[in-house]
Amino acid sequence: MDIKAGPLLSTIEFPSDLKKLKKEDLQQVCSELRQFIIDTVSVNGGHFGASLGVVELTVALHYVFDTPYDQLIWDVGHQAYGHKILTGRRKEFHTNRKYKGISGFPKRSESEYDAFGVGHSSTSISAALGMSIASKLNGDKKRQFVAVIGDGAMTAGLPFEALQHAGTTGADMLIILNDNNMSIDPNVGSLKEYLTDITTSRTYNKVRDEIWNGIGKMPFGKFNQKMASKVEASLKNVVSKTSNLFEGLGLRYFGQVDGHNILKLVETFKDLKKIKGPKILHINTIKGKGYDLAEKDQTLWHAPGIFNKDTGKINKAVFDSPQPPKYQDVFGKSIIELANLNKDVIGVTPAMPSGCSLKYMMAEMPDRAFDVGICEQHAVTLSAGLATLGKRVFCNIYSTFMQRAYDQVVHDVAIQKLPVIFCLDRAGLVGDDGPTHHGVYDIPYMRCIPNMIVAAPMNEKELRDMMYTAQHEDNKLPFVIRYPRGEGVMSNWQTPFESMAIGKGEKVQEGSDIAILSIGHPGNFVIEACQELAKDGIVPAHYNMRFVKPIDEDMLHEIGKKFSRIITIEDGTIVGGFGSACLEFFAEHKYYPSVTMLGIPDRIIEHGKPAELHRECNYDAQAVRETVMSLLEVESSAI
Repeated sequence: MDIKAGPLLSTIEFPSDLKKLKKEDLQQVCSELRQFIIDTVSVNGGHFGASLGVVELTVALHYVFDTPYDQLIWDVGHQAYGHKILTGRRKEFHTNRKYKGISGFPKRSESEYDAFGVGHSSTSISAALGMSIASKLNGDKKRQFVAVIGDGAMTAGLPFEALQHAGTTGADMLIILNDNNMSIDPNVGSLKEYLTDITTSRTYNKVRDEIWNGIGKMPFGKFNQKMASKVEASLKNVVSKTSNLFEGLGLRYFGQVDGHNILKLVETFKDLKKIKGPKILHINTIKGKGYDLAEKDQTLWHAPGIFNKDTGKINKAVFDSPQPPKYQDVFGKSIIELANLNKDVIGVTPAMPSGCSLKYMMAEMPDRAFDVGICEQHAVTLSAGLATLGKRVFCNIYSTFMQRAYDQVVHDVAIQKLPVIFCLDRAGLVGDDGPTHHGVYDIPYMRCIPNMIVAAPMNEKELRDMMYTAQHEDNKLPFVIRYPRGEGVMSNWQTPFESMAIGKGEKVQEGSDIAILSIGHPGNFVIEACQELAKDGIVPAHYNMRFVKPIDEDMLHEIGKKFSRIITIEDGTIVGGFGSACLEFFAEHKYYPSVTMLGIPDRIIEHGKPAELHRECNYDAQAVRETVMSLLEVESSAI
């Protein structure tokens, strides 16, 4: 669909075109840019509310700063749609998040205007500080670096590590705190309350600036500035409930500013360009600004999918019969059942109660379910602390975000043999969000840790039974359950809980031609492929292994003795993954079958629909069938 840009926006290919306009025209540019985002996302899908909230900020930044020489570092790439449209990608924007199209996040290889690749939150201040320091070392003292952080990213620990360093460096950098009181779900924690209460700093900044401006007109400047510093310290205590956190870390604080007043933003940025050293501008914005429904329900409209822009009706598929649920909802409903059976069951998630469906437990059992904000490391160690006193904690973190808490998994959980249950949602290829969100590394990085159980369900019943088994008092070890984004395969999924034998798989189908070993959801691709192969008289054996660690050694002995041709399939990297675990076993026990590993290859996989990426990576049902046929043809030709 051809999306038309407004009369001013259509003249802007790059920020250099934007700078040709009068300041009085910028409000119209903002209106046209906001409408272009609404028009495009409504028919193509994508992240919605965050980019609408920073339209004025985006226009002002590119109008005042000399990008790409001056570098904008966006935190939480959800905010960067307007940035992409103004930096040479308006005509391509309809391909946003589509297979082979432009990325939904800033990406260095895509544009010189994308100074730093993002997807995970809370990285912008560290990156901008590194760039600022490097620029000075390179002898370039004029270049400006601007970090835009918001959408809940300030609740993480990394920005505070960067802030305390930035305050000691004197680096010329501007941090823009885009305060919209939201991440995907509403922000939580004391920092959120602090940013709400810091409005007194308006008074503080106003009076402080008046003092300094007045001193500049008086004689004996050094003496007066020294005296004014003491006045300033006293002033903080008078007008602020606490000393300003950011100034306490050595950054000059400015704010709060209306983030939707384009002319005020332009003038503010012009002034801030002249001020040396690290500084932070606190702006207030509304997530979803300009689209009434998105302003009212900011969680729903974070990434609503395709919708009717006029009525606000979100497109949802209609089916004649019950459909399988999303794995996340199986988790969300099952943990409540388990919590009713076991008073020690607790739920923890870092800012993903909607995404992982812990929201159901938070509503029903608010004293036993916790959203800790974008703090994966804290989520893991909090879970460890709970476990020391007998709680059975389900710590639900997306696979890709668990990478951020790896030290805590090893140091605080595994070494101490604490039975924390890690539910890794979005394992495998997640689709449109691309390489920053694919959960492809968790099998290798979890199975190498001693004392760790690593499992993956093939369907909803297995997910429920793994959860039931993991929380049972007989289990004394940390337990990983990984499952993909999206729907399972069972419409009638709320089956009675049954204990699973840890480290034991199941034989799905007897066979003699070849053995296929699967882990997790891809076992369903194998079932589909076997149905097609049966039409050609080919009957592979299919083993659903269920556990990567401990792996079912009895089953592998059986397979090693019986089969000379083996296929392994997994929705994770084949480097050090499930297939590697099988090969290690066969080598150790001196079985020498021909093993073909299907899974995610050793390269970065870009974005696209999951089915498109499964095909590209050659581990969908078609790939299984083709691999079996190919191996058997090779065998028959050898005979």
